[in-house]
Amino acid sequence: MNGWILAATLALGAGLGAALWGVATGPLRRRVVAQNLSTALACPALLLLSQGYTRPSYVDLALVLALLGPVGTLVFARLLADELADDPPRAWGVTWAVAGFGAAVVGVLCVATGPSRALVKLLVVGALLIGGNVVASRALSGGFRGVRRG
Repeated sequence: MNGWILAATLALGAGLGAALWGVATGPLRRRVVAQNLSTALACPALLLLSQGYTRPSYVDLALVLALLGPVGTLVFARLLADELADDPPRAWGVTWAVAGFGAAVVGVLCVATGPSRALVKLLVVGALLIGGNVVASRALSGGFRGVRRG
C-alpha cells in the first residue's frame, strides 16, 4: 500500500462514512446536502486511487462522477423545492471544505503527473468538481437571485 491508496482510503472511510450517516438519518435538508457531498468526496478518492494503482481509467470514472453528481443534486433540488423552501439547507462551510479538499487533491496530482494530456484531464475534473459542487449547494440553499422556481 502506498501513500496515494492510504489517502484514498482515509477520504473514503471518513468522508463517505459521515456522508452516508447524513443521508440515512436526520431531516431532509441534511440528507440532500450529504448526498451532494458524497459525490464530491468520492471523486477525489477516485483520482487518488488512479494515481495509487497507476490506472488512468479511474480518472475517466472521476470525470463522469464530477459531471453527473451535481446534476443529480440539481434534480433533487428541483423535485424537493417545496419541502426545502420552508427550511433550506445551509452548508457553506462544509461545501467550501470539500471543494478545498478536491482542489488540494487535484493540485497535488497535477504536480505528480507533470505536463501532459493527463494534466489537462485532471484540471477539467477539478473544475467540474468544484464548480458543480458550489452550484449544486447554491441551488439547494434557495437558488439564484432572479430565477423563479416553477
